[in-house]
Amino acid sequence: MTIYIPPLFRVEDRRALVDFMERHAFATLVSAGALGIHVSHIPFLVEDGGEGGLRLVGHVARANDHWKALEDDPQAIAIFNGPHGYVSPTWYEHHPSVPTWNYAVVHAHGRARPLGEAQLAALLERLSARYEAGNAPPWRMDALPEEFRRGMMNAVAGFAIEVERLEGKFKLSQNRPGRDAERVAEALEARGESELAALMRVHPARSRG
Repeated sequence: MTIYIPPLFRVEDRRALVDFMERHAFATLVSAGALGIHVSHIPFLVEDGGEGGLRLVGHVARANDHWKALEDDPQAIAIFNGPHGYVSPTWYEHHPSVPTWNYAVVHAHGRARPLGEAQLAALLERLSARYEAGNAPPWRMDALPEEFRRGMMNAVAGFAIEVERLEGKFKLSQNRPGRDAERVAEALEARGESELAALMRVHPARSRG
């Protein structure tokens, strides 16, 4: 399985793709099993897999059969979506033109393996520490009563995906002539979509020669 990526929209810089995944870590996990296609929406930790590799670590509820499907067939894709927005042809200088949608996405392909109890506990602690960092005081997993904590852990299944391939598609008006891309960025900024506008300026129009 792959994604259609015209050359102007392809991003191959691994560091840029990993940074994007870390910023947009709530991803869509897709895999196939005996019961068909499984889809789950979960937060991932993106970590070094050793020897230049990359690993995604996450969990789902045990009531969700997705973890069983991953054990039956470990091939999976995690889809990381970034900012996106509608682009009106009225923003362009060059015409005729049609409406479109600008967006950025990274697909991480790999094989999943289950986490042991200690690895799952470490994952849950790291996830909560990351997202509780702005709270004062932060919620802490180790402050839970032991029986409650163990029951919570028994209710989830953790897994790690060893990433084998990354695909980055940043469709950000790179195909537009002249100042059209900058005009789109300005219009998006004026509409309050500053994150998408900023990403467009990081990935400006390139020569189509």
